[in-house]
Amino acid sequence: MSPERTANPYADFLGRISSPTKPWLTGAVFVVTLACGVAQLLHRPLYDAVVRDAARIDDGQWYRLLTAMFFQDGWAVGLLSNLIGLAVLGIVAERVFGRGRWLILYFVCGWFGQLMSYLWLSPIGAGNSMCIAGLLGGLAAVALRPPSGVTVAPRVRMVAIAIPVLAVIDTVVHDNHGLPALLGFALGFLLRPKVSVQQ
Repeated sequence: MSPERTANPYADFLGRISSPTKPWLTGAVFVVTLACGVAQLLHRPLYDAVVRDAARIDDGQWYRLLTAMFFQDGWAVGLLSNLIGLAVLGIVAERVFGRGRWLILYFVCGWFGQLMSYLWLSPIGAGNSMCIAGLLGGLAAVALRPPSGVTVAPRVRMVAIAIPVLAVIDTVVHDNHGLPALLGFALGFLLRPKVSVQQ
């Protein structure tokens, strides 16, 4: 093992598993989410028209389970924090899973989180943080079961093991990020690359 890889335990995991393509999909979702967030801040009534609201969903406005993934109930602070999370984890996940699998992880987990929030956990709200939780769960799965020939440092594995445990605790305390993270964790095993992209 080279000195660089010894110094950086993430280098082997990310370097050998990653696709060389630019993460334009993450960038596109980032721009759309940013535009929706800015529009919400400039025109506050917009939020009421798109937020996940159980009463209005019950009245047939099912589109809110989708639009709520692009707007933020945390307003400016929520927008900033979720954009940072999307930029960091989105880029890594796109490099690891590729664009098609990234789309599945991000939007399936995000929609599942919105649905479970509507049915059980939090009837009113919005944000893409549950989408990001799905990406985090997927990355944890790949770290625990990496492609053939890829070495994962023990400390990375420890973090990966902690993610589903924390997701269960998160669900028990009635937060709505745990279930999408657990779904992402399960999907991560199904969608993980079987061999490293780069040799």
